[in-house]
Amino acid sequence: MTGHVGASAVTPATVDGQNAPAIRTRGLTKSYGERRGVFDLDLEVRQGEIFGFLGPNGAGKTVTIRLLLDLIRPQRGRAEVFGLDSRRDAVAIHRGVGYLPGELALEPRLTGRQILTYLGNLRGGVEWSFVEQLAGRLELNLEQRFGEYSRGNKQKVGLVQAFMHRPRLLVLDEPTSGLDPLHQETVTELVREARDEAGSTVFFSSHILSEVQSLCERVGFIREGRLAQLGPVDELPGMNSYTVEAELGGTLPPETISSIEGVSNVKVDGSSVSCTVRGDMAPLIQALAPYEPHRLVSREPSLSELFLHLYGVTGREEEDGATGEPTPAVGE
Repeated sequence: MTGHVGASAVTPATVDGQNAPAIRTRGLTKSYGERRGVFDLDLEVRQGEIFGFLGPNGAGKTVTIRLLLDLIRPQRGRAEVFGLDSRRDAVAIHRGVGYLPGELALEPRLTGRQILTYLGNLRGGVEWSFVEQLAGRLELNLEQRFGEYSRGNKQKVGLVQAFMHRPRLLVLDEPTSGLDPLHQETVTELVREARDEAGSTVFFSSHILSEVQSLCERVGFIREGRLAQLGPVDELPGMNSYTVEAELGGTLPPETISSIEGVSNVKVDGSSVSCTVRGDMAPLIQALAPYEPHRLVSREPSLSELFLHLYGVTGREEEDGATGEPTPAVGE
């Protein structure tokens, strides 16, 4: 096995004397009819940030990723990666990208080791000790055939091939899908390390709100192919909010907590109280303390509830991909 390729082949372009964004789209459009696809998408992802791209099923997340990587072609508009055109410079872009598709199509008769060796050789060689380290942290048996892997272990192979060449840009489509909580946390650690130690930019979609909140600096919400919200993760409507339920030792006048900043949707039924809290919960807890709470439960909203808050809809039931077909790893 040849040695690791230390520097990416993608050289950042400059715009007005400064490094170009890691990702930039302008008017990017790919329509499949019936509000399916991506429409007039203008988006910028800064170099070195972890960016979350969220939306209901069928919203256009996977279509956007495929357009960025030139796996499908837009009808109009353009996309750039580190200042390089996603169509004209696709080969150069792919050298510096680690891509985990939502569905990974790999040869079922090959072992995990054979697949990763093949993909590493396509890239001109990778540092195999790093591949072994990634597999070990994910508890992946490289000697098993891909077709015999569980769904979670297939996901681990996809994760290793995405991270193994220390790419400048990681594009991860639902990276923790099919993984147990322990390995979900490992993926979270790998993403942070890629950003902090290798300086990678990370662009990922997820349906796990806690994952998004803990990792992302900014997030974009897409609905029916159009960007609906964009901003710092803690400043978007519905983020950093919790539903709180309490059982008290006495009856609470609703105005006791409804006047607290960030508290809304207060409901009192005898000794039972529920409300929504945005931001710090300390003032609410202090207000409840004199009423001797003997049970206090807080719950973050699900992404479905967050979508309802942002859009008033939960999205369609269709799958996000344009064709439903598995997508090969970049470099195949």
